[in-house]
Amino acid sequence: MIGSRLTSIELCAGGGGQALGLEQAGFNHIALVELDKYSCATLRHNRPHWNVVNRDLHDFEGKGYGEVDLLSAGLPCPPFSVAGKQLGENDERNLFPTAVRLIGEIQPRAVLIENVRGLLDKRFDEFRRDFEQKLQSLGYRGHWKLINACDFGVSQLRPRVTFVALKGQAAARFDWPEHGSRNAKTVGDLLYDLVSVNGWMDAEKWKTTASDIAPTIVGGSLKHGGPDLGPTRARKAWAALGVDGLGIADEAPSKGFKGAPKLTVRMVARIQGFEDTWEFVGGKTAAYRQVGNAFPPPVAQAVGKKIFDCLTSVQQGMELQAV
Repeated sequence: MIGSRLTSIELCAGGGGQALGLEQAGFNHIALVELDKYSCATLRHNRPHWNVVNRDLHDFEGKGYGEVDLLSAGLPCPPFSVAGKQLGENDERNLFPTAVRLIGEIQPRAVLIENVRGLLDKRFDEFRRDFEQKLQSLGYRGHWKLINACDFGVSQLRPRVTFVALKGQAAARFDWPEHGSRNAKTVGDLLYDLVSVNGWMDAEKWKTTASDIAPTIVGGSLKHGGPDLGPTRARKAWAALGVDGLGIADEAPSKGFKGAPKLTVRMVARIQGFEDTWEFVGGKTAAYRQVGNAFPPPVAQAVGKKIFDCLTSVQQGMELQAV
């Protein structure tokens, strides 16, 4: 603990969605580990004081960081995504074993991991049990939950599997955040100012068409996927909102533009729940991939605040007992 803030180490930090949300929840990041150079540049650009470690997670050593309150991770999703082959533990991108190693080395008071909803498929029941048992041997009790981003004010139907594990008294005291009080805006209401910035004459009409929240933003993997809003089924959902999902635009539509506009990286970032002040480094593909693969900051903040409150409560109880 540093002052009134708790400490954290984040693995596979990406473009900062989870890190930003946890910062807002009260955590002080003492290390953020990320392999992608553009993501590291984004983290350093927005938070120059953060200790960003540009390294392959397999080569990262967790010893030597002292007492750490939270280890968080946005582990690669392709091994469990229905959009891929769902190879699970047989996928070379599966970093759960590496996460177990680092949890054992660091011994944080709490663990937070997010991934795609496919991880809850029946075919991965044994995988999840094995992961839980390994953490139990390290003294943790884990909780799984499927959380929809739209329940926390994010203008997107983005179901994500969230895993939280804690030790001792904290494990019994933890409870999941209730649905937020903020209702998710429609895509039209959320993006109207950005879409109309160049004077697009059909912006008001488009706003009426875009009268629902967005489908799940798809970021693509390092091996596959470019700057577009997802596969055929997703593009149909975007088309119903008056959005061309085949590609990402460099800027908002011009005054006389006709048809369905493409979204810019900034527009997609806002749909993901990023603040407009958070800037992404890299070309369009690199920047969009950081946005699309992010854990929405408002969701990370909500879960992180529950972990923060739980750990703080236990710490205060121990201090009172010591008096």
